[in-house]
Amino acid sequence: MALHGVKWYIIERNFVLYTSKMTLQEFYNQLDFTASLVFALPEGRLVPAHFHITEVGQIDRFFVDCGGTVRKESAVNLQMYTAQDFDHRLTVPKLKSIIEMSIQQLQLRGDSELRVEYQGATIEVYGLSHDGYQFILQPLQTDCLAKDKCGITDNQPKKAVPTTSCTPGSGCC
Repeated sequence: MALHGVKWYIIERNFVLYTSKMTLQEFYNQLDFTASLVFALPEGRLVPAHFHITEVGQIDRFFVDCGGTVRKESAVNLQMYTAQDFDHRLTVPKLKSIIEMSIQQLQLRGDSELRVEYQGATIEVYGLSHDGYQFILQPLQTDCLAKDKCGITDNQPKKAVPTTSCTPGSGCC
């Protein structure tokens, strides 16, 4: 696979450190520096080592934002699944072959942002990064794409929504 416009740094010649969300190309390239597949959830817990990659696909969204602008975005999606087959281990060569087959059969673009689906309390979707030792599932955030039309400035502080129930007058909604 060719490398086009990738943001990466080689550290000590044994891994690539990505400082932003990964593309499919960046993920594939990082596998060349990876001995075993280790994925960490945002809070630091590791994805069980017996995970499967059950799907590699392209997700296309065609939508209208709140300002009336029609938009389209595309991402490559990896679905991670853990079953009760505790002896299962996905190897780097096997994962690379799955990605290569997906690129060939689905005509996936290497510069597409990579998303990872993982089963938590519901199907959770993450971005992906690498810290030099492991892949890290990165939380994704919603955002207003028409801030200028909605009167939103980037310097407005975001209100944290409590995880407990919302009550009238509490300011949570």
